[in-house]
Amino acid sequence: MSVAAGNLVLIGLLIAGVYLYIRTGNSTRARVSERARAMSLAAHSINPNAGENANAGLLGRVNKLSRLFALVGERLPLFDAKQRAKLALACRRAGFYGHRAMSMLVGLKFTCGIAAGACAVVFGAKVPVFGQFLILRAMLMLAAFIIGMIVPEYFLSFMARRRRRQIARVLPDALDLLVICTNAGHSLAVGIQRVAKEIRTVSVPLADELDITSSELHLGGDAAIALNNLSDRIDLPSVRSLVSTLVQSQQYGTPITSALKTLSKGSRAQAMLELEEKAAKLAPKMTLPMMLFILPTVTIVAAGPAVLRLLTVFGK
Repeated sequence: MSVAAGNLVLIGLLIAGVYLYIRTGNSTRARVSERARAMSLAAHSINPNAGENANAGLLGRVNKLSRLFALVGERLPLFDAKQRAKLALACRRAGFYGHRAMSMLVGLKFTCGIAAGACAVVFGAKVPVFGQFLILRAMLMLAAFIIGMIVPEYFLSFMARRRRRQIARVLPDALDLLVICTNAGHSLAVGIQRVAKEIRTVSVPLADELDITSSELHLGGDAAIALNNLSDRIDLPSVRSLVSTLVQSQQYGTPITSALKTLSKGSRAQAMLELEEKAAKLAPKMTLPMMLFILPTVTIVAAGPAVLRLLTVFGK
């Protein structure tokens, strides 16, 4: 069998496997799983339109390709309800709140896997080791498909980490504003809404999160659920301590203002400790660059004239 024929066989097997998986996914069990996924996503989002409006800067410019990814993700029975709920939470942590964000992620994962598998088959045939054996190319295609499925989720995790760092930088200022609002007599929902409006010029991600929490609180639901949703979306230790303090204050009737002041002082102290830790790590990190780049230059400048004179003396 020639290399081109082997490539066609592998690509055909890949397409046939995808088709059979989709066909078998249209059974009664798959339809029940699809309804369970829909109910699970509805339970995890009280007001999905509020998050979509809050993140209109990103999801408002969704083009036809992204809608195609969402359509593919909705039709493919790749993950069960628990896994899809986990992917939806990862999308919210990265700042994508649209009701089709999880479907777009699933479609993108599947498309990247198919593209990586096809590229591995085509380019792997040019490698002498893989070009001679069909089974090696099949294993390479499977490995590339798995890697292609994983890459979009890693990129999403990177965006979530960067977003958490942006929120952590301005969280002490937001707590100070919330203390001022509670001292002025505002309720928790009104105070969070006011802080979101004022903090938007400094940090858009934190303002979006507070807008969503304020909308959930204004809907009349349980405040503990809304605050716990905020903690799950941001996934920061400081936010979790803030949420637990606010929930306990509402349960036991303790003053919120004093608790917020304590949290604000604690968050600023934690920020100072992190800065001191980074400053302490700076000296060891600069040792190797100084030895590689600065020390040779200083040695040449200091010892260069003496070496030139010695060469001149010994040359005579």
